[in-house]
Amino acid sequence: MKNKPQDPKSRRIGTVGGQAVLEGVMMKSKDRYSVAVRLEDGDIDITSERLVPLKNKYKILGWPLIRGVVNFGEMLALSYKTLEISARATGVEDEASETKFEKWLREKFGRGIVDVIMVISTILGVGLGLGLFFFLPSLVTKGIDILSGGSLGLARNLIEGVIKIGIFVGYIALVSLIPDIRRTFEYHGAEHKSIFCYESGEELTIENVKKYSRFHPRCGTSFLIVMLLISVLLYSLPIFTWDNMLLRMLTKLIFLPLLVALGYEFIRYAGRHDNALVRALSAPGLWMQRLTTREPDERQIEVAIAALKSALPEEFPGFSPEKKIKTVNQVFAENGKANSDTANA
Repeated sequence: MKNKPQDPKSRRIGTVGGQAVLEGVMMKSKDRYSVAVRLEDGDIDITSERLVPLKNKYKILGWPLIRGVVNFGEMLALSYKTLEISARATGVEDEASETKFEKWLREKFGRGIVDVIMVISTILGVGLGLGLFFFLPSLVTKGIDILSGGSLGLARNLIEGVIKIGIFVGYIALVSLIPDIRRTFEYHGAEHKSIFCYESGEELTIENVKKYSRFHPRCGTSFLIVMLLISVLLYSLPIFTWDNMLLRMLTKLIFLPLLVALGYEFIRYAGRHDNALVRALSAPGLWMQRLTTREPDERQIEVAIAALKSALPEEFPGFSPEKKIKTVNQVFAENGKANSDTANA
């Protein structure tokens, strides 16, 4: 019996993902990532490199649950690298002449001021995350428990989970008011819309991309919300009901990889299936994307399309990184179709 040909649309689902960066978008396929950044002169700078996932090298790292933790670590490292690429492309490092301190850093460590800032930002970000989403909710819940005479019992973890979600939503709502963050959220919307257009099998043009939703079920925002919701259920188990607050937090940190793994498996499943249960469970993450994404303009959509195509050079040869493309405008001009698709999707 012959195998039934796979629907071209279904083959595309889950094959590409991405994130917003400074004035641009990063797209990642199975074996390549590309960063497209809008320059001050209007051109789009494209950086594209091969990237072989660890699960392709070691089969065990691709097993369910294990792959979620591995993917999380790889994405953190890639996020750091692509943010550094976008910072360099936008000229952050060139805004001022190199100081003696910067020269000393580069001579001693081979790293510039941007690299140091990225490391410090990462450390502060991790510290802020632990403080806001582990220590603060536990402290507030402990205070409520004391005020109630220690009668919270098992409800303590539920209350702590609700506080954690409230802090997360409030934090995102506040940072979205910052103009630069809001602009990054617009690129986030462009990333989602272009991926939706690609997965639908439509031609990747600005007009086609514009009509798609900016809310995508495989978004990192949805992943975080799913993790928070799963944590409410998981941390309600008796093993997490220690009276000692530090012991409770330590236990939760130990089980954090399991949370990451479960969240990844759900997002992976939700991205490939569409049924009533998946829609219901995905709803909170999609609601949160109303804060973490904004409607992009055409120039931002153009950047997202450039990133997506350059991440898939075999499918879109006009954007092959081997051609050392600097600007997408040059590619459009070479193909005689300015600001439009260069190949059938």
